[in-house]
Amino acid sequence: MTSATSETRPFRAADLGTLVLLAWMARNEEGDGRTPCLLACSLGDGPDGPEAASAAVERLLGDVGLPIGGEPVDGTTRPGLKVSMLVVAGQIVLQLPNVSSQVTPPAEWVQAVEKLGYTYFMFTTRICPSTGPRRPVQGQELAVFAGSPETTDAAAHVFLPARGLRT
Repeated sequence: MTSATSETRPFRAADLGTLVLLAWMARNEEGDGRTPCLLACSLGDGPDGPEAASAAVERLLGDVGLPIGGEPVDGTTRPGLKVSMLVVAGQIVLQLPNVSSQVTPPAEWVQAVEKLGYTYFMFTTRICPSTGPRRPVQGQELAVFAGSPETTDAAAHVFLPARGLRT
């Protein structure tokens, strides 16, 4: 006789598959400026497929104490937050326990982050559509994905402070 176990497998970064960072500028709620935004998502190309990649993102977010959905976490007032963003030489490096990813954002994004000191960060459990191995969709398709309620409702939201190298 066999029995089912409810034991969950430990987090493995490889389960995420390709982690994509998307940086863009959004109009702020007051409509008088623009806010730098950063979205992290998986392409679902991990060894066990899209469903496992989505579950891995959910597990990672739980491990770092970020709730999915709901109000944004104010990372600017939480020095112990297990998510950090380094902005240096025009590059973003996102760091979580056992996971790191980087991207080159638009110059206006870097300037806005330097001025504000943070980005509006989302990490979604929803799998990003792709055009091939390690290639997220682009243009209008990407904008539709990033702005859809399905994506934002399945995401942790954080005001994530920007850090730079200390000299």
